[in-house]
Amino acid sequence: MDLRVDEAEHSMEMHLPYLAKVFEGYPVKVVPILVGAVSAENEAMYGKLLAKFIDDPTNFFSISSDFCHWGSRFNYMHYDKKHGAIHKSIEALDKMGMDIIETGDPDAFKQYLLEYDNTICGRHPISVFLHMIRNCSMRIRVKFLRYEQSSQCKTMRDSSVSYASAAAKVDA
Repeated sequence: MDLRVDEAEHSMEMHLPYLAKVFEGYPVKVVPILVGAVSAENEAMYGKLLAKFIDDPTNFFSISSDFCHWGSRFNYMHYDKKHGAIHKSIEALDKMGMDIIETGDPDAFKQYLLEYDNTICGRHPISVFLHMIRNCSMRIRVKFLRYEQSSQCKTMRDSSVSYASAAAKVDA
């Protein structure tokens, strides 16, 4: 990773304080894995390679991504009027992707991205994780817990970034 890319990457800096608070008082080791714009084949390969670490119950994974970056400044303005207001269209688009992620199917997620080109920053880490859960020995269930938008777009001049949080756990 070159210096420019490393300096622009901010997800680690955003998540480490939260992880430090959650694991306060516990001796944990953090192993950062930064996933760039890798091919679908490499997403599958890395997912298969890392799957064995999901099988170890002492490991914890935190995958970071924003969701839709909507507006002219992001060069993305997908709007399906059947959902009503722009912010509702963005939410429907994001929730479609979230529903697919909850299925654990990396191929369906790839197809969703090809069809809608949603500007999900962490599309590659999410896909690697989906391949990890596909290839591990346990049945893992992903469930989205919360969804927010930085602002509610009402006109084509507005902009917004979407945020979603999910948890993955062993499905007993």
